[in-house]
Amino acid sequence: MTQNIYDDPEFFGNYSQLGRSKQGLDGAAEWPALRAMLPRMHGLNVADLGCGYGWFCRWAREAGAATVLGLDVSEKMLARARSSSNDPGLTYARADLEHLDLPAAGFDLVYSSLAFHYIENLRGLLDTVHRALVPGGRLVFSIEHPIFMAPRQPGWSVDAEGRKQWPLDSYQIEGPRITNWLADGVIKQHRTIGTLLNHLIGAGFTIAHVDEWGPTDADLAARPELAEERERPMMLLVSATR
Repeated sequence: MTQNIYDDPEFFGNYSQLGRSKQGLDGAAEWPALRAMLPRMHGLNVADLGCGYGWFCRWAREAGAATVLGLDVSEKMLARARSSSNDPGLTYARADLEHLDLPAAGFDLVYSSLAFHYIENLRGLLDTVHRALVPGGRLVFSIEHPIFMAPRQPGWSVDAEGRKQWPLDSYQIEGPRITNWLADGVIKQHRTIGTLLNHLIGAGFTIAHVDEWGPTDADLAARPELAEERERPMMLLVSATR
């Protein structure tokens, strides 16, 4: 079963203080780039894997989606999502993405934000998503960039000329990485970019767009604290079609 760290009281309490938890999609700096990858939402049947507070689910309905299914392993996340809307076109359910069952050809769009790096059997999940999409359907997701997931501690170092360095720790060795983010013992699954993209291809997807996301000049003007994100990619955004 997927590690359910989001139901850990310490983790959930710290997570609730993040900007993206308080401000929703507007608090996620990568959202404009991710939104640009999405199809026109009108009339679509949509699934959100790792829906969290349900921010994207509500946005999709407001943008014209016919139905939206939000899935998450965390009861605390689902309770927050359900309390934020009584829209009959929205359904929230608990699901372990490691063992996901979705109806064949049931969705036009499957979306996921920063959840796939927790999944050990990612290829199995992608196979499930491929079956669940109609022909021509779209998978759009964000994931922690593999370079971001494999740094040596404590992080930045500085070379002899004063330039920041982001040394990698066994980038080619894939598997679980234990991090202390918001709480101790958070398990994420590191895999190389090549493995990630080949899983998509092997599952039958056609890759449409890949974005090693970084802030624009406008982003930095509004949020100077994002400057670090230009030193190394933190997120990978991917759009693929069935």
